[in-house]
Amino acid sequence: MTQQCIIQVLPALQQGGVERGTVEIAAALQAAGIRNYVVSNGGKMVPELTALGVEHIQMPVHTKNPILILINAIRLARLFRRLGATLIHVRSRAPAWSVRWACCWTKIPFIATYHGRYGTHPAWLKKPYNRVMLKGKKVIAVSEFVKKHLQDEYGVSDDHIRLIHRGADIDRFNPDTLAPDQVQALADTHDVPRDKPIIALVGRLSRIKGHTVFLQALQQMRHKKITVLFVGGNPKGDYETELQTLLDALPKETTVRLFGVSGDEIPVVYALSDICVQPSLIPETFGRTMAEAQAMGKVVVAFAHGGACELIQDGQSGFLTPVGDAAALAKTLDRVLDMSPADRTALGQRAQRSVREHFSIRKMCERTLALYQELATEQKH
Repeated sequence: MTQQCIIQVLPALQQGGVERGTVEIAAALQAAGIRNYVVSNGGKMVPELTALGVEHIQMPVHTKNPILILINAIRLARLFRRLGATLIHVRSRAPAWSVRWACCWTKIPFIATYHGRYGTHPAWLKKPYNRVMLKGKKVIAVSEFVKKHLQDEYGVSDDHIRLIHRGADIDRFNPDTLAPDQVQALADTHDVPRDKPIIALVGRLSRIKGHTVFLQALQQMRHKKITVLFVGGNPKGDYETELQTLLDALPKETTVRLFGVSGDEIPVVYALSDICVQPSLIPETFGRTMAEAQAMGKVVVAFAHGGACELIQDGQSGFLTPVGDAAALAKTLDRVLDMSPADRTALGQRAQRSVREHFSIRKMCERTLALYQELATEQKH
């Protein structure tokens, strides 16, 4: 693989799962001694990339303007030739159109990662637009959920799809690396009482994340003396009013704290918590926050759809409940709180082992680089 030159292309390098995965693969390629570059419209993660020794090339590949997409294709073709690219890895639809044309002109193969379940309506417009992601040598599905979507919606053959799950950073999300004073400091900063069980919901405060259903479940729980953490900022507008109404209806024994934290503090939030809940109303294509909580040895309770069904073995490494069902969620949370501390710890340890064995960044990078090698070998023949 030392003769390879891999170029990753994505719209921008702002914070997010697609961007994080790009930087992780770039780091793995650097560690393997493989020349690689990233093309995007820039963003706040560029310094993190360049600190690895990977060159970032800024280009407006985020645009959906057809004329600019064509211009980008011409620019990319010149760039691919100049750098001696052997494989292009594209991670979004708009740049994929530019990449596809550039690769047709240069005869350089490309692959795509299908990160989400893109909209398909209206079908006459959206499906042809989305299909560009399937035109390369392979398409990477980030979960079984995405793989099934590709097969059901687009009829993609099994041998054209490579399943490579997203990964949690098991070095960063490792309870053994945190000092007890870090956890206490976070609790003190946000006035979090630690004399009762703590349930955390980590994620931006939006309707699709299921905060309202969770609050309805809290009203129905037998256990009232608990602390609830909403970690992801403050709600705004009508949603703030809706949440406040539900918060006011909670039992007086239930304490709620809403606050935002930096990315570096998320492992500390998990360490502070006893249970992590993920009641997203829209299926997560993978569910990285769930994997991260599991890597910290925490019991995760989530709605039974999307990537949650792959990360959680119900009753063995976490719990799944029917989507949008507040009563069922309340019953499951009560069930977890009824467990002895030893049983909760054992369940969390099973979840932790599962993530370390199947859903780590290391595994994701190994499988991706193996695919690069496989395609390089095919090219030689």
